[in-house]
Amino acid sequence: MVDIYEKINELYDRRRGVELGGGDEKIERQHAKGKLTARERIELLVDKGSFIELSPFIEHRTNDFGLDEQRGPGDGVVTGFGKVNGRPIYLFSQDFTVFGGALGEMHAKKIANVMDLAAKNGTPFVGLNDSGGARIQEGVVSLDGYGHIFYRNAIYSGVIPQISVIMGPCAGGAVYSPAITDFVFMVEKTSQMFITGPKVIETVTGEKISAEDLGGANVHNSISGNAHFQSESEADVLEQVRKLLSYLPQNNEEKAPRLEVEDENDYRPDLTDVIPFDTLRPYDVRKVIEQVADADSFMEIQKDFAKNIVVGFARIKGESVGLVCNQPKVMAGGLDINSSDKAARFIRTCDSFNIPIITFEDVTGFFPGVKQEHGGIIRHGAKILFAYSEATVPKLTVITRKAYGGAYVALNSKSIGADLVYAWPNAEIAVMGPQGAANIIFAREIQNSDTPDELRQQKIDEYREKFANPYVAASRGMVDDVIDPRETRIKIIQS
Repeated sequence: MVDIYEKINELYDRRRGVELGGGDEKIERQHAKGKLTARERIELLVDKGSFIELSPFIEHRTNDFGLDEQRGPGDGVVTGFGKVNGRPIYLFSQDFTVFGGALGEMHAKKIANVMDLAAKNGTPFVGLNDSGGARIQEGVVSLDGYGHIFYRNAIYSGVIPQISVIMGPCAGGAVYSPAITDFVFMVEKTSQMFITGPKVIETVTGEKISAEDLGGANVHNSISGNAHFQSESEADVLEQVRKLLSYLPQNNEEKAPRLEVEDENDYRPDLTDVIPFDTLRPYDVRKVIEQVADADSFMEIQKDFAKNIVVGFARIKGESVGLVCNQPKVMAGGLDINSSDKAARFIRTCDSFNIPIITFEDVTGFFPGVKQEHGGIIRHGAKILFAYSEATVPKLTVITRKAYGGAYVALNSKSIGADLVYAWPNAEIAVMGPQGAANIIFAREIQNSDTPDELRQQKIDEYREKFANPYVAASRGMVDDVIDPRETRIKIIQS
């Protein structure tokens, strides 16, 4: 008769074998690369002692190409659920020590199953990616597995927050799962994303490039815009994930959690010193954010990409909000192709998860140039118009200085659905800047004048007085109120 305790001991022996992954030697290799194991990453991400593993004993069922002789504990991925700051999440963490984290049939099945559970329970889903790609030995079923994951990324988009963390290689078709998710994190020097690797590119085009220069964290955070955050270490990036989750609701039917904050004086006298009265002088819009948002609450998104617009989450009186802000110190805050995409995507994410959107506007217009026109600035700029118009969350705009042309309309004007629009008393709201307008309207008069410079300045002042001020727009109901800059935070809280 078999002793029950023998069976229990067997259970624990099997579990220890699964938890060891690819074995001590491969774990040491992982550490030598500056990378943590799949389980070490989970321990850093979730609250201590909260992780519950699912399907630990799943293994592949392929006999081809020698796989029948290779065991794969957990089939190269750890899945389950835990808590972050006391709130539940579901997750997967690919184990590079088992088959190089390559995705096969059962590996994909584990991920798909836990994604379904996340959606059913209305909780965020986090994927820790560290994989050599599709498991070639399994053939087309590995590709089919990717399809099941992509499908769930798509149908659960906007339903539950989805976060991808690239913690090693992520190549080929695998990159399209992170691309569908809401936020992508990368680790400097150890994570890469690309469709085709350096060797394939060299073979096909003759170009030589390293994996880091092709698809490293800096590339995707500053050039391609495929990633939203980067950190120097895995521990730092996982702490960032924990922080981001604190701004988000569990799902699209809930509101983000509100934090209790100490009462403070919401009147901010320093705001009058932040923005130069001269519309041609640059400044850093982050200084405005510092004055308006709760202390140290701003979490900027894609800070190194399309720097002419600043987006991110913050808290105002403990409430989670999304900020969309022109950045006058880069390209005079004008909108181009990349900044249009960046803003539109962020606006739609906020709208999906019931996060109010606050826009700080200081824009010269859409950026001119042949490259922009041929690159599709019309098509990309239209995304901002669509995103603001479609959004049903509270939408508030503060015009701090300039609001010119079509960009004024695009950046959450009353005409496309803004709930409230405030303007500072020095704001200029017009079809174009006074200088450009005077040069066009009075071109012939200025050209024929004996004192053209004097007349030009006179016409500029005349145009500014008649049109480039907030009171004309306020008189037509396009601005709800002209406010004292020092009361900006107060007005936003009231709104």
